Amino acid sequence: MSFNLGTAMANKGPSYGLSREVQSKIDKKYDQDLEERLTEWIIAQCGAGVGQPEAGKTGWQNWLKDGCVLCELINSLSSGNKPIRKIQSSGMAFKQMEQISQFLNAAEKYGITKTDMFQTVDLWEGKDLAAVQRTLMTLGSLAVTRDDGTYRGDPNWFHKKSVENKREFSEDQLNEGRSVIGLQMGTNKGASQAGMTGYGRPRQILNNP
Repeated sequence: MSFNLGTAMANKGPSYGLSREVQSKIDKKYDQDLEERLTEWIIAQCGAGVGQPEAGKTGWQNWLKDGCVLCELINSLSSGNKPIRKIQSSGMAFKQMEQISQFLNAAEKYGITKTDMFQTVDLWEGKDLAAVQRTLMTLGSLAVTRDDGTYRGDPNWFHKKSVENKREFSEDQLNEGRSVIGLQMGTNKGASQAGMTGYGRPRQILNNP
């Protein structure tokens, strides 16, 4: 009997080793409160047609797993042409993963950086649902920050992202800036020409002994 028990435990190998420890740490990052907030936002954003997940981590994963809800979400944030033209529920694994990939591609074009993006297996295989939450939180923050009329729900659900203050300059302003920089590089006195030699006259150079 003891042999069979040992064999059973040996067959469990990875579950009792490093992978289980790593998975446990990943699981701890999953936030139940975020799950509720994100669910509420997705339903507000997309409408009741996306349904509602069963409570808990597994129910939330199953709700998003086929990619349909995610594709509806990213489409709802577009005021023009929808980034994903065809959304179709399917029980086939490759179709589900394909739709998740379509969402990820559209989300990247929307402005999410790769470092804030989950991988398809994080959702489909449940490898890291905390990463899925992080991506959706970033998406919500971008939508609130854009403030283009497509966001639905309470804007206080997400923090506005800091927006870089880009200034546009005309060609004349750029040329003027180059002239000032060139003049300052030619002298140590900014725009002043005091002490400069005339054209064609040699500049006196004093060598310290």
